[in-house]
This record gives sequence, C-alpha cells and structure tokens, in this order.
Amino acid sequence: MDATSRKASLATQFPFAGLPTVDVDFVRPDPALLARVAELPVATLHEAAGKIGALPAAIKPMAPSFRICGPALTVDAPPADNLWLHRALALARPGDVLVVRVAEHYDAGYWGEVMSTMGRARKLGGLVIDGCVRDGAILERFGFPVFARGLCIRGTGKDFAARGWIGYPVRIEDIVIQPGDVIVGDADGVVALPQASLDAVVGAAHEREAKEADIIRRLEAGEASLDIYGWNR
Repeated sequence: MDATSRKASLATQFPFAGLPTVDVDFVRPDPALLARVAELPVATLHEAAGKIGALPAAIKPMAPSFRICGPALTVDAPPADNLWLHRALALARPGDVLVVRVAEHYDAGYWGEVMSTMGRARKLGGLVIDGCVRDGAILERFGFPVFARGLCIRGTGKDFAARGWIGYPVRIEDIVIQPGDVIVGDADGVVALPQASLDAVVGAAHEREAKEADIIRRLEAGEASLDIYGWNR
C-alpha cells in the first residue's frame, strides 16, 4: 500500500488523519540499529554525534529509571490543549516516541494516567514533551517512559477548531526535530539524532566508551587527568 492509500485508509477510521497537517508515513530506522543505539548512554551519543541534538536540560525523566529510544513522531500542539496528543496516540506505531511542542505554554498538565495507559497498551516508545504532565506519583509504576519539564495539575482543553501538526518538523528551543529522528533519553537528558548519520554515530560512540574505560583504568591506577589529556602545562 502506497502512502496515499495508507493515508486514505487511516482517514476512514480517523477523519483528522486526512488533514494536510498530518503525515505519519515517514521512514523509521532499522530496528537492529535502534537496538544498538539503546545500549549507549545519551551523553556519549551526544558527544559522538558532534555535540548536536541535546534537548533543553529542563526536560527530564519523570522517574529516574525511565529510558527511551525510538523514532520521533512529532506533534505541534496549541497551547493548553492536548487534543493533538490524543490524535497522535491513535496514529502512532509501536516503538514511536511522541515528541511534543506546546507553543511554549509549559504550565499545564498535557499528559497523565489515561494517556500513559494508551501509550503502554499500544507499545509506544515513550513521550518527550516541552511542557508539563501530571499524575506523577503513578507514572513510574506504569512504566511508560515520560520526559517533561515537570508536573502541573492545570487542565487542558480540546479545541477542535485549533490547528496542530503531526509528523512535521518541530522546534524545541534551538533544536529542530524531524519525524523519524532517533530520540534517546536517560537520567542525563534527551538527544535527537538524525537518521542519516546514525550508523556512524553508533560507531563513534562505541569508540568513546572504549577510550573512556581505558581512562578510568588509568585514573584508578593513580594517574592525573591533566597528564592523561595533555592539559598539564
């Protein structure tokens, strides 16, 4: 089935899927390559990629154990409105990570128990939102990884006349995330990696990990970091 036929099929079930601001037929990365990415720390991937793609430090895991790795299903939603998040949940494929911009209106609870339940049931990869969520006490128990700016109890609306986008580039501060970019998050933060350079980044990341392991060994043996790095001058 080609992209046009797939979109028409989705629009039969979900009328909004036929809107020109909705496109979920982007290329996802190879699962085997994603599995290799998932083994690596976010900070290492960021460095290996040339120090690109780091999302704002304010976006943190809502539980220390949360980790994400999957292709970005991008969502650009109106402020204080989560209808487009519900729509994205309906269209997302297993493994997708919802990456959501909320027009810089952070102080609302865009996501909670109900949406985490749906995300888990549909086997999505997680949520990264440049805003707040709620139901924080149960998010870790649910096990669906959520990365957000914090918690907020303020509710959101559902304006059916408001425009939103699914599957189009979104900008979070100085980082533009393309649909299908690989999103990796752990306790240190979140990074967005372009698909085109992913294989090279994974190779460079493994090299960094090996070099760092050797440096740790030398430090434990008593050497100074200034000498190891050649900064003792």
